[in-house]
Amino acid sequence: MRNAAPLSLLVALQAAVSAVSLVVEIVAGRMLAPYVGMSLYTWTSVIAVVLAGFSAGHWWGGRIADGTPDRALRLTGWIMGAAALSTGGALVLLQAVAGPVMNVVAQPVAAIVALTTAVFFLPSLFAGVPAPVLAQIAVSRDSERSGRALGAMFAAGAVGAIAGTLLAGFVFIPWLGSAWTLALVTVIYVLAAVLFLIMAGALRRAGAVALCVAALGLVGLSLARPGPCTRESAYFCIRVIDVASDPARPVNLLVLDHLSHGASARDLPRVMFTEFTAMIDAIARVRMGDGPFSAFFIGGGSYSVPRAWADRGIGPLTVAEIDPAVTEIARESFWFDPEGVTVLHEDARAALLRRPEARYDVIVGDAFGDIAVPAHLVSREFFELVRARLEPGGLFVMNVIDYPDRMQALAAIAAGLQAVFPSVEIWTEATAPVPGAQRVFVLAAGDGPTPVASLMADAPEPTQFAPLADAFVDQLMGRLRPRVLTDDHAPIDRLLARW
Repeated sequence: MRNAAPLSLLVALQAAVSAVSLVVEIVAGRMLAPYVGMSLYTWTSVIAVVLAGFSAGHWWGGRIADGTPDRALRLTGWIMGAAALSTGGALVLLQAVAGPVMNVVAQPVAAIVALTTAVFFLPSLFAGVPAPVLAQIAVSRDSERSGRALGAMFAAGAVGAIAGTLLAGFVFIPWLGSAWTLALVTVIYVLAAVLFLIMAGALRRAGAVALCVAALGLVGLSLARPGPCTRESAYFCIRVIDVASDPARPVNLLVLDHLSHGASARDLPRVMFTEFTAMIDAIARVRMGDGPFSAFFIGGGSYSVPRAWADRGIGPLTVAEIDPAVTEIARESFWFDPEGVTVLHEDARAALLRRPEARYDVIVGDAFGDIAVPAHLVSREFFELVRARLEPGGLFVMNVIDYPDRMQALAAIAAGLQAVFPSVEIWTEATAPVPGAQRVFVLAAGDGPTPVASLMADAPEPTQFAPLADAFVDQLMGRLRPRVLTDDHAPIDRLLARW
C-alpha cells in the first residue's frame, strides 16, 4: 500500500459501502413491484438474492485480501467500478429483461426469483468484496491492536447497513424515487472505486477511469429513460393509463405496482368499470335500500365507488387510504371530489381500532390483488373488528381474486367470515369460469342474505352477477377443509400461489 491509510478512512469506506448496498436491497423491492408486485415472495426473493451476492462477494474478497495490500486495493477498486456499472445499469437492465423473463417463466414465484437474480445479484456480489479486504488491511496496520481494528470494521458495516436501510425507506425512495436513488448509490460506488485506486496508486489507469465513466453514463441513460410510474410514492408505483376510445370522453385506469385498482369515466360517475366494484356497488345498494347509508372504505384506489355513492347522495363516507399520493391522483385523474368525504391517510385496521365509537352501515374491503394481499386485513381478528364497527343489520363486502380450480384462498377467507358473521355469500359473474384464469369474487357478510338471487350491473357493459349456491359452497368447504386465517397464522400468499 503506497501510503498507510488511516483506520478512520477504512472505517468510513466500510460504512459507506455497507450503507449503499442495503439501499440497493430496499430499492430492489420498489423497482420490481411494477412487474411482479410487492408481496412476501418479492421480499423473500430480494433478501435471498442479495444475501447470496454478499456471501459470494465476501468469499471472493477474502481471496483477494490474501494478496499484497496494493494488489488487493487495486482489484477492489476495479470491483467497485463494476458495482457502479451494474448498479447504474440496473434500471435499464430491468426494463429490458422483465418482459422476456415473465414470458419465459410462467410460474409467478419462479419468475420473481429469476428476475431478481438477473438484475440484483451482480451489484450485491461486487458490494460484498470490500469488507474482507478492508478488514484485512485494518488488522495488518497494527498487529498489537488487531482486535480493536476488526471490531471497528464489523461495527462500521453494521452501522452502515442500518443507516442505509433507514435512509432508503424514509428519505431516498420517498423523496428521490428509485432512479435517482440508484444514481446516488452509483456515484458513491464510483467515489469508493476512486479511493481504493488512490490508496493502491493505480488511479491513472485508463481502464479504471473508463469503467467509472461508463457507470455514470448508464446512470444518465436511466434517468433519461421514461420510468414505469406516473408517480412513485413511498408505497406504490402509481400509473394512470388512458383507456378511452373517445378522447372527448376520458376514461382512466389506475395501476398500483403491477395491478389494476379501478377505473373511472369523467362523464359517467355512477358506472363501474371493473367486476368487483360493480358487485360491491350493486350488492350494497340493494341490501341498504333507497335511503342514504354510512360507509367505510378499506382502501381508496381510484375512488370509483366513493365517487359514485357521493354522486347518488349516499353518505356519510369515510375512506382509509394509506397512501396520500393515491388520493391526490384520484383527485387529479379520476375526478374524485373529496368535499363531504372523510379521507384518512392511515392503515384501515388502525383507523378502525382508533375510532371505537364509530359505526357504519357498510364496510367495503378492497385489499386484494393477485399474490399481494395484506394478511392483517383477512384474519379472523380483523373480521371481528369489522363486525364490531357495523351498525345492526350492517354489511361487510370485500373482493377476492382466486383460481376457480383451486379456491383455497377464497375458502379460507370465507371460513373466517363464517366464524364471525351469521350469513356469508360468495358473489361472482354468472358465467362459466375460463380454465386456468383468475376469477373475481365478492364476499358479502352480514346478519342475513341478500334479498335478490341475482343482479344486473354495468361493468361497464351490463353483466349478471349471482351468489354461489349454498350446496356448492358447502361442498367446497367440505372438500378443502380450510383453516381460518388468524393474526398468528395467515399464509395468504401460499394459498394464492399457483405452484
